[in-house]
Amino acid sequence: MKLKTIYICSKCEAKTPRWSGQCLQCSSWNTLVEDVENVSSKKTALSSAKPVKPTITIENIQTKKKRLITEINEFDRVLGGGFMSDSLVLLVGDPGIGKSTLTLQICGQMAKAGRNVLYFSGEESIDQISGRASRLKIKEPINVLNINNLDSILATIEAEKPGFVVVDSVQVMASDDLTSQAGSISQVRFVTEQLMKVAKQNNIPILLIGHVNKEGNLAGPQVLTHLVDTVLFLEGDRFHQFRILRATKNRFGAVDEVGVFKMESEGLTEVKNPSALFLEGRAENPIGSVIVPVIEGTRAFLVEVQALTSYTNFGYPKRTASGVDMNRLNIIIAVLERYAKIKLDSSDVFVNVVGGLKLSEPAIDLAVAMAIASSKSKKPIPADMIVLGEVGLSGEVRNVSQIEKRLKEADKLGFKSVMSPKEVKSVERAVKKLFG
Repeated sequence: MKLKTIYICSKCEAKTPRWSGQCLQCSSWNTLVEDVENVSSKKTALSSAKPVKPTITIENIQTKKKRLITEINEFDRVLGGGFMSDSLVLLVGDPGIGKSTLTLQICGQMAKAGRNVLYFSGEESIDQISGRASRLKIKEPINVLNINNLDSILATIEAEKPGFVVVDSVQVMASDDLTSQAGSISQVRFVTEQLMKVAKQNNIPILLIGHVNKEGNLAGPQVLTHLVDTVLFLEGDRFHQFRILRATKNRFGAVDEVGVFKMESEGLTEVKNPSALFLEGRAENPIGSVIVPVIEGTRAFLVEVQALTSYTNFGYPKRTASGVDMNRLNIIIAVLERYAKIKLDSSDVFVNVVGGLKLSEPAIDLAVAMAIASSKSKKPIPADMIVLGEVGLSGEVRNVSQIEKRLKEADKLGFKSVMSPKEVKSVERAVKKLFG
């Protein structure tokens, strides 16, 4: 193999033979990273016709591949029914969010089903993983190896023929065929390509662990997302007990499913009824508190949105949002001041979604607005009311999707009244209806 040094832009993936401070394609600064490519001469075989046989038939479509079920229902739901036998699944999340805990629980279930499990860890020692397995009360045998060399991993897989493989993590694995360091664009891409080839050729499901950057996005080159079959994000605040598992890419299932977990001393446990758990401990008739039904994937559940307004001691009022987009919060505050005549120019505004959840859908706009208005007027919203609707820049309240599913979930938990776009057409009417 003859290798040639090149430089690749981490933003647009443009290639150049020489390093420069600025990418000539996308004009980004300091984004060129050293890489190598194979320039060995290859003999091109004469083109010849290949025998063609029908591979997609009615019988093949009806005979689906059997999935490997982990018996962790929330995880299997997000995957689309379990692991495909030749899939490469990437699991990413913030440090300390529970990736290793969930991975070890999956390994325990796979070993319990009689599969030979290989766990390659390049970050933790065998003693650390064994201690976690003891805390999680995993009694099934799991083969754990502390390796960060890709060539050794591939040789071990070839020799052992395992039924399930975990590689933790892609950012610390490296191959001797490349001169760059572990975690570089070339190493991350090469490691993923080789693991994908092993998964497809040997019918082995592989779970690959990845890191996220400080913006919360997948660390490494964007091509990593295109190489794997499924990308799973484990989200949540590590100081809260709730975790949301969602798929951003899934070749073998839908990407609109989510799984809800609760972090406990014995690991991540499934949450069968998220609504009841998110509303647990709510005070009676609290000021600045609103219940809103949200859609995560194909599921609806109720969450509590809280707001607090207080007189600012400085000339510039403070706006703080936890679980709500800050730009969206500023728009809602501007609409309340302009159309509902609520003066917030001398008030600090704090908004929080209980449970550490992060909500981005526009259906929560009206709930955030009513929570702020409730705190400012010091009047509570009826305890049996849910609020939902999108707020426009003209002060109108717009309709939201899947409203029947949201109302059904609210009715199941005993909520009797609804404030929606059907009942109120504008933010001004909503404020007058609740607070006079």
